[in-house]
Formats: sequence, C-alpha cells, structure tokens
Amino acid sequence: MLPKLTLVLGGAASGKSLWAETLVTQTARPRVYVATAQAFDEDMHAKIKEHRTQRGPDWRTIEAPLDLTPALAGVAGDDVVLLDCATLWLSNHLLADHDLTAQTDTLMAALHVCPAPVVVVSNEVGLSGVPENALARQFQRAQGRLNQRLAAEADLVVQVIAGLPLVLKGSLP
Repeated sequence: MLPKLTLVLGGAASGKSLWAETLVTQTARPRVYVATAQAFDEDMHAKIKEHRTQRGPDWRTIEAPLDLTPALAGVAGDDVVLLDCATLWLSNHLLADHDLTAQTDTLMAALHVCPAPVVVVSNEVGLSGVPENALARQFQRAQGRLNQRLAAEADLVVQVIAGLPLVLKGSLP
C-alpha cells in the first residue's frame, strides 16, 4: 500500500522513472501517468515515445506541462498517480517567467486534495556543482526548494542511484 505522497529523487538517467513506474505497477490499482514534458526537439520526442512504450498500454496519460491541479483533481480515489516529473514542470514555469513560489504552493495544495496516492519523480540537483550562469543557478535553487517541500510532505522519500533505491524517509511497501 502506497502512502498518500511518495517522492522519488535521482540524478539524470539514474533509473528513477523506471523505478517509480515499477513501484506504481506493483499496487495493481488503475494507473494514471501525469506527464509534464514538452517535446520541443526530436530527442525529446524520442524520449517520450520510449517512456510510453516502456509503460505499455495499461496507463491513462494526462499531459499537464504547467497546470497540475485539474490533472490531480480528475483522478479517482482507487487510482494511483505517477507525476513525472517535477523537474520539467518547474522548468516549464521558470521559462514562462511564472512566480515559482506561487506555483509550488498551488502544486502542494493540489497534492493535498488529490484523492489518489501520488508518486512524484524529481531530479536531485544538490549533488552537482554550482552552475556557471544565473538562469541555471536560479533553477538549481528553485529545484532544491521544491524537492525540500515535497520531501517534507511525503511519507516515503526514495533516492534512486544506478537503478537502486535508497530509502531516505519512511519504508517501502
């Protein structure tokens, strides 16, 4: 049984999304994939296609690159939600020059009222160096704050490294 909120952290290509998908699949609940990615180039189109193929047909996909509130409110209590990923969602808002604090507050409120358990995938940026440009530094700070807020609210927090889970908070079901 998954808790109300699970946070799965990891670096780029750490296996966090696949691990989170496996966690969600093990619940045997109807699965909802909330996708935040936007495909602006061929590489991203290919990555999205690969993820869809990997998940298979047993997922309902909701594309929500910016407004997660309707996506999270529109699921049933017997569903399980995989939100992949908070990093791209944050990037979308940063590049649209939105108020990141207000957007994060809105996300946290949507997670609280979502009737289904939610697994959020996010990139851990605290292990990397300080970026060389102002936009990248702004993103790193905002991502760190978002991850800290999510982790504070989550009952289960797992960091995935090389495909292997390391439980930081709570216990695996």
